[in-house]
Amino acid sequence: MKDFTHINDKGKATIVDVSEKNISHRTAIARSIVVLPDEVLAKLNSGDIQTKKGSVFQTAIIAGIMAAKKTGELIPLCHPLGLENCKIDIRLNEQNEVVIDCAASITAKTGVEMEALVGASIAALTVYDMCKALSHDIVIKETRLIEKTGGKNDFKRS
Repeated sequence: MKDFTHINDKGKATIVDVSEKNISHRTAIARSIVVLPDEVLAKLNSGDIQTKKGSVFQTAIIAGIMAAKKTGELIPLCHPLGLENCKIDIRLNEQNEVVIDCAASITAKTGVEMEALVGASIAALTVYDMCKALSHDIVIKETRLIEKTGGKNDFKRS
């Protein structure tokens, strides 16, 4: 039976002890989806939105990468990790939603799911921040893990 990994046998919060785990190459991809109202989508030009603050998508990419690198500082029981790679891709899907994918990787004793999730989330929040002057009807629809490899179990959302 599965149990919470961040709760010790006394019911107290704890960081997971990874000292006995094997080092392996670990990857994770997380996705956030942002729904922009028509007045914001109307500003889309050549695959990006330009504001007085600059490029919305390029700023979101930088913010997402910076956040992924700081996950251990933001989520109390996450291990601090030195990411070896972090890439963020932003595109529009068929429903004109902004799809933000964050892929993170490391060779380590623990995975990078949280780093990918934080990267995608902060990139989505940055899109919101940079576009909120046009509308407050922006919705961050979802953030979820798409795939992870390495460690005990691989996962891929179908």
